[in-house]
Amino acid sequence: MLPTYAPAMAREREMSFERHMSDNEALMWNLEKDPALSSWFASITMLDTVPSIDRLRSRLAVAVADIARLRQRVVPSVGRLSPPIWVEDPEFDLDYHIRRMAVPAPGGPEELHDLAAKLLLDPFERTRPLWQFVVIEGLEGGRAALFQKMHHAITDGEGGIRLAEKFTDLERDALHEEPVIEVERRPIGEDFGESAREALGHNVRRVGGVTQRVVKSVVTNPVGTATGVGAVVGELSKALLPSTDPSESVGSPLWTKRSLKRWYGTIQIPFDDAKEAAKALGGTINDFFVAGALAGSVTYHEARDSAPNKLRIAMPVSTRTDGSAGGNQFSITTNELAAPTGAAAAFDVVREGLAGAKSGTSVDILGSLSMVINLLPTSVVAKFAKDAASSVDLTVSNVRGAPFEVYIAGAKVEALFPMGPIAGTAFNLTTMSYNGTLDMGLVVDSGAVEQPVELRDAIEAAYRDLISLA
Repeated sequence: MLPTYAPAMAREREMSFERHMSDNEALMWNLEKDPALSSWFASITMLDTVPSIDRLRSRLAVAVADIARLRQRVVPSVGRLSPPIWVEDPEFDLDYHIRRMAVPAPGGPEELHDLAAKLLLDPFERTRPLWQFVVIEGLEGGRAALFQKMHHAITDGEGGIRLAEKFTDLERDALHEEPVIEVERRPIGEDFGESAREALGHNVRRVGGVTQRVVKSVVTNPVGTATGVGAVVGELSKALLPSTDPSESVGSPLWTKRSLKRWYGTIQIPFDDAKEAAKALGGTINDFFVAGALAGSVTYHEARDSAPNKLRIAMPVSTRTDGSAGGNQFSITTNELAAPTGAAAAFDVVREGLAGAKSGTSVDILGSLSMVINLLPTSVVAKFAKDAASSVDLTVSNVRGAPFEVYIAGAKVEALFPMGPIAGTAFNLTTMSYNGTLDMGLVVDSGAVEQPVELRDAIEAAYRDLISLA
């Protein structure tokens, strides 16, 4: 959650927030009633010293005053016939969202990562604004960390980075006057009335394609008869479950279980080394990033005499075409990539396989069915979503951060390690470029990957191999 470019920090961005959730955002919101499908994301910002809590509060007060979404809560629609709406939280308390704690001695990476994994698992209070900041003290050398968590219904990774321009500085001693945060007070019952009116209008809008074929049976049969549910379930099977050649085995023979256990680790790679290696090998930084994840995964399997034929990789692709902040503008593609031995061979596979990634198969909520799916019982949708997600071995995401130093509340940012949502896959590896490095965060379902430290080491070794090839 850091800014992308210096000029961007100097201008006011358009805020891309709607009064109502989109159908896709509403589906994320509904699905996470099953904790295995939670969709929030986080990051660990490493700081050279403990930040000033008062200055951090003042800086966040500016952000909250400027960005209404940070002081809004979610109100469900009537009968789930339309997406939920966002309203001002009449009891908004900035101090509730800013917390402070310390890691146990000796305050090394392992203690920090263990704490971050636990904080990531904590669900949001669904009646409050969906974000949290935790200042973590007690790190070796007097350093500190800032754990930042935000719900995906607010924004995607790139939108979150742009929002973060509101609370980062270009100098250590920057001061900001704390504004008065004004919260809109709505009469009792107004939120319900607004939701009811939206529900009425939402389902009379024009729909097309596959949605039109099934919406009539669902809307006229909201309790879910065999005919109504069966029609949508058939469409769900086509949209959610990835297809493959039945003669070829796809997927890890080891990572077949799913659990709520989480492990977190980090990797740092010099940005220039990665860029030069990617160029020398005829690809891009993203090819380099994905190839390391693929090669490391294969090494992990080969060490256990369980080499896979192909691995299925999910990857979000940004669809933003402007400089706006907030909101969700992305699609998710899945690619079935051969699992060769060695980093060089993996790079070749990725370079060719990702060439058409933007037109890849949708694997979860981003499709024309979202409006109709939201009318189904959550248990029905969650089953199909979990089946689809469990067929994906890993998720990778590449986000650009600031190429220069920034500060938060008087502390210099030394590194920024992302924590992407697993959402039913075996692990998520996300990289953030910041000030000359690729800072990678590895969130692992340790019920699926039994030795996550070995996986992390194998992935890091693959990146080193790619660099040595150049």
